[in-house]
Amino acid sequence: MVDALHFGEAGPIPNNPDLPVLVYRGAFGGDTEDMARAMEERFAANGWPPQWRNGIYAFHHYHCGGHEVLGIAAGEAEVTLGGEGGRTLPVRKGDVLLLPAGTGHRRVTSSADFLVVGAYPPGQEGDIQRDAATPGMKRRIAALPPPEKDPVSGAPFPQRAR
Repeated sequence: MVDALHFGEAGPIPNNPDLPVLVYRGAFGGDTEDMARAMEERFAANGWPPQWRNGIYAFHHYHCGGHEVLGIAAGEAEVTLGGEGGRTLPVRKGDVLLLPAGTGHRRVTSSADFLVVGAYPPGQEGDIQRDAATPGMKRRIAALPPPEKDPVSGAPFPQRAR
C-alpha cells in the first residue's frame, strides 16, 4: 500500500510545492534476513544508488539538493514529516519513505535496533538544512527534476504530482 501526503510550507521548512511524500507500508516483507541489503539492491536497480546506513536525525531538517528514499531495514520508530505541526507516523521494518526535496523530517522515537537505508537519485545529495529556506533554496527545490524511476517499484516516476 502506498500513501501520498502533501505538505505546505511550515515555518522554516519549505516542503515540496509539487511532489508528495510517498509512504510504502510493508514494501519489503517476509523474514528477509538482511533487509538492508535487499533494500540497497532494489533501490540501486531502480536508479537510486544507496548512500548510507544509519538512522534519522532527531531534529527537523530537509534537503535542497536531492530527493531522498529511506528504507526502514530494522526496528521501528515514529517520524514527523512536514516540519513542526506536520504528521507523525509510525514506521517499521519493511516500510519505505520517499521524501521529495524540501520535505521536513525528524525521528521522534525509535527502537534500539532502528536501522535506515538512505539513497538519492544520481547527481543528487542529502545536504542537511535546518534554517529557514531562502528564496534561492526554494527555487533550487522547485527546479530539481523528479526522479526517473520509483525506488521501490521501478515504474516511471510521475513528472509532477500536483
